Amino acid sequence: VDPDAQCAPDFTIQLDGTGNASINDTDIEDGSTDACGIASTVADITSFDCNNVGTNIVTLTATDNNGNTGTCTTTVTVEDIINPTANCTADFTIQLDDTGVASITADDINVNSNDECGIASTDIDVTSFNCSDIGTPVTVTLTVADNNGNTATCTTDVTVEDTVAPDAQCVLDFTLQLDDTGNANITVGDIDNGSTDACGVSDTVIDLTDFTCGDVGANTVTLTVTDNNGNTETCSTIVTVEDSVDPDAQCAPDFTIQLDG
Repeated sequence: VDPDAQCAPDFTIQLDGTGNASINDTDIEDGSTDACGIASTVADITSFDCNNVGTNIVTLTATDNNGNTGTCTTTVTVEDIINPTANCTADFTIQLDDTGVASITADDINVNSNDECGIASTDIDVTSFNCSDIGTPVTVTLTVADNNGNTATCTTDVTVEDTVAPDAQCVLDFTLQLDDTGNANITVGDIDNGSTDACGVSDTVIDLTDFTCGDVGANTVTLTVTDNNGNTETCSTIVTVEDSVDPDAQCAPDFTIQLDG
């Protein structure tokens, strides 16, 4: 006569930080009996890992003192409730491109985040940056999710820099006429031909503004463009100075002369 194998009610166990869990035969056995005595009770599964997350049917085999056996089963539900380890780089610096934008991915922030049961995804809450982000570092949060839905986060301060020089544009050439005093002058507006920068131009200056008779002919004028983040670029224009003012001819008053002998 086979023994009466009795199993414990279904129960749940948690994996530990290494992704493992175990039970004993006694966790499954729940009062198995035999008229001639029980020799042993053995569960067929006692160790669990990440591959066992979910339900597992554990079979208990009870053997009596005369070699007869009986079995019963318990459903053991294995859970992973351990959060992954999220590791972020301490800080990160990016450069804006010539359109004034930049972007990053989770891989730029993630530094070997891990979980015993595997990482399902890594995501960051900020991926795109522009000129308005220059200055105070932007705090970016990395969210790491493991294969069983547990999550963890860490943060990195992202510093945004603009090292792209502005686009300095000068007119090709410019002709200037001296006035009747022998002087002439120009402004930045005469030389600048639409200089731009993705993050804005803060200043435009030229190195020559005033001309005199000594400058008649070709003169190289340099325009320096500075953007809002201190980057500069230059271009130049040939300013041709002309004197087209007729001289002021002055004659002596009328006078009389005498013929000689």
